[in-house]
Amino acid sequence: MALKSSNKIDTNVYELEITVDAQTFTDACKQAYLKQRKSIQIPGFRKGKATQGMVEKVYGEGVFFEDALEIVYPKAVGDAFDEAGLNVVDQPSDVDFPVMSKQEGVVITMKVTTYPEVTLGEYKGVKGKMLDTVATDEDVEAELKNMQDRNSRLVTIDDRKSQMGDTCDINFEGFVDGVAFEGGKGENYPLELGSNSFIPGFEEQVADRETGEEFDVNVTFPEEYEPSLAGKDAVFKCKINEIKAKEMPELDDEFAKDVSEFDTLDELKEDLKKQISERKEANAKTDFENQIIDQIVEDMQAEIPECMFTQKCDDMVQDYAYRLQMQGLDLNTYLGYLGQTMEQFKEQFMEGAKHQVKVKLALDAIVKAENIEATEEEIEQEVAKLAEQYSMDAEQIKKAVPAEQLSADIVTRKAVDFVVENAVKE
Repeated sequence: MALKSSNKIDTNVYELEITVDAQTFTDACKQAYLKQRKSIQIPGFRKGKATQGMVEKVYGEGVFFEDALEIVYPKAVGDAFDEAGLNVVDQPSDVDFPVMSKQEGVVITMKVTTYPEVTLGEYKGVKGKMLDTVATDEDVEAELKNMQDRNSRLVTIDDRKSQMGDTCDINFEGFVDGVAFEGGKGENYPLELGSNSFIPGFEEQVADRETGEEFDVNVTFPEEYEPSLAGKDAVFKCKINEIKAKEMPELDDEFAKDVSEFDTLDELKEDLKKQISERKEANAKTDFENQIIDQIVEDMQAEIPECMFTQKCDDMVQDYAYRLQMQGLDLNTYLGYLGQTMEQFKEQFMEGAKHQVKVKLALDAIVKAENIEATEEEIEQEVAKLAEQYSMDAEQIKKAVPAEQLSADIVTRKAVDFVVENAVKE
């Protein structure tokens, strides 16, 4: 098996001609015969007893060619990629077999798309701004307010009309052109006014109503809504059964004892200030990294094959589908709820996919330029960390995650650390 020719015919596109010698292909035909022999039956022979020559005489010399090709193809193609020094990023296209016989072997022609050449701009001394990491009194008060909200309780209100922020128990039924539509009816539904969980304009019309009041809500469905209702005007017949308002706990020492390990409100505030500061520092670090990497990506030059974006987008969609599945929901069912096609759904991921591909290309180029490597000690540390994270033995991690993948993850992180350490904070 050998690479006969490799010709660049376009940016990141090569045309290959690969040969498999006659003996190798003949041996593969024999392997295919031996694999199938027990199930082969031809007239005059007991099942499984016909010789390879007799089977080929009855069914034609090419009877085992397809299976033999499956045997030789992966190695032939893989060896050809290595010999040509090509880092292929997509499945071969225009694959053809102009020659295939025991006498001449096999000739394979194909086109392949390769990893793009990347030219880096400036990646040392890149400037970025650090976000403020100081936890202010206003930050602490806002966090306390959130804690108050989480620990509030709903109490029934009888002496006033509904207002934004209240939770109203409502009955409703929707009509389009005077006809009730499927899924448009509910009873004793707890609707928090201001949560934006209903159609735009709905919740505002439920505000300023009395308990027991019956009224119409007039809305227009958004254009991106379920196709049968998108853009249509609707009337909802509504009734408020009950109005409930949040009752906030007092911010005092008793509150601190109830919601934390501290005995006083002052101690709780000090701890919140520390937590907020730590969060701000982490956010500032991540934001600074993103600024630097985004500038490096902006300055690099590369003609990136479209298939790399498509593959990354498909990976992101598949990951989303897996997370839905963990929640007991099928992706196609979910798309039905959204009223979207798969193509429309994928389009939402494409910009993110393009950015991730560009970032990976830039970091890979930095790894190469700076000769960044993963040491055995670093790989072992990564294995130990993953083993602890997933409560598995180190050997189980090594079997589940190839060392090459661990090494790639490590050098990518080291590349990020490198550009950040060499960046300038403004």
